[in-house]
Amino acid sequence: MDTLLPLAEQVATLLKQRGETLAVAESSSGGLLSAALLAVPGASAYFLAGAVVYTHRARKRLLDIPAEAVEGMRSASEPYALLLARTAQQRFSASWGLAETGAAGPTGNSHGDSPGHTCLAISGATERAITLETGSADRVANMRAFAAAGLELLKRHLSQ
Repeated sequence: MDTLLPLAEQVATLLKQRGETLAVAESSSGGLLSAALLAVPGASAYFLAGAVVYTHRARKRLLDIPAEAVEGMRSASEPYALLLARTAQQRFSASWGLAETGAAGPTGNSHGDSPGHTCLAISGATERAITLETGSADRVANMRAFAAAGLELLKRHLSQ
């Protein structure tokens, strides 16, 4: 958490300066994105919601995304990450949605993605999705790397 906190503080400062809010939907980062952002004092000024969408059931119950919306879409892909980010943003009327979906390890996922593979997306004033491959099977290190990459992605776009 110590490595994520400085990034979360920068994101928090930018969101507060801009008077904007955030909703998070994450999967293989296991809540680290939300935890880092909520560890910053004053988080209630910008953090609206966070959901760990780790299963199909969670996706349906927490974000109300029907199976038809993801038909033919791989879960650890940029289009899926964008769908999660858009849905989180819209569902909670946030300025920004931030999403992460991947395979933390030590093995890959059922879609053939290697451990250390994740897709991250933001939706707000702009939309962007990226793929990160750490090349590592270290689950905890990957979770931290995924969360850091998500915070960096949002920070980069808030700084523009």
